[in-house]
Amino acid sequence: MRFDRVGSEEDLFRLTAGIGFLPYFKNEIPGWSLEENVDPAVWFTSNEGPWEWKGRLCRDRRIVYGKFFRGRAAFVSVTCFPDLCNWRRDGYDAEGYRDDGLMRHSDGLILDSLEKNGPSKGAFLKNTSGVKKGFDGAVIRLQMLTFMIPRDFVYDLDRFGRPYGWGKALYDTPERHLGNDIVNASSGFSPQESMERMVRWLRGWMPDVNEEALRKALR
Repeated sequence: MRFDRVGSEEDLFRLTAGIGFLPYFKNEIPGWSLEENVDPAVWFTSNEGPWEWKGRLCRDRRIVYGKFFRGRAAFVSVTCFPDLCNWRRDGYDAEGYRDDGLMRHSDGLILDSLEKNGPSKGAFLKNTSGVKKGFDGAVIRLQMLTFMIPRDFVYDLDRFGRPYGWGKALYDTPERHLGNDIVNASSGFSPQESMERMVRWLRGWMPDVNEEALRKALR
């Protein structure tokens, strides 16, 4: 399975907006990834490519990016993200999820820091939350639950003010970055209805893929 070749930031936006969910790397469903549909000239080369584009697309709220599928990175359209939130959160908001004892204590401490201090890099969250052991795993869990997302990627600067190295995620809550209206747009559906809506959306683009395979991928 192949989609339109991604060779620019706008190509990446259009593909994500269309297909709804786009894993960054190869996975169990052949052809369903950016890696398999990107122009090699922009795939981790000295040219600007997806690593740089994703920060701008997140910052402008054109797509949502995070470790959403089995702890691995993916792009999600703003249109489909509300159903992913409704499914993953099982209909809860963050407060209710914690009140019912469904959130790990370490994850709650990180989320408390994020909600108190605003958009934060990982190192800051690690220090302010006091979560040292298992911090990286907690950050992934919070993204999988859609309670935390990268809103941008920021770079260190050299002594001349020039960016260098890999961009570091600047985390935020989806509610603060995207707005409550977007995050809760699917709250009128049950979590299972949101799952079926996501499956139907993907089936429209990948009609030959078994529905159970799509459900498994979205879990």
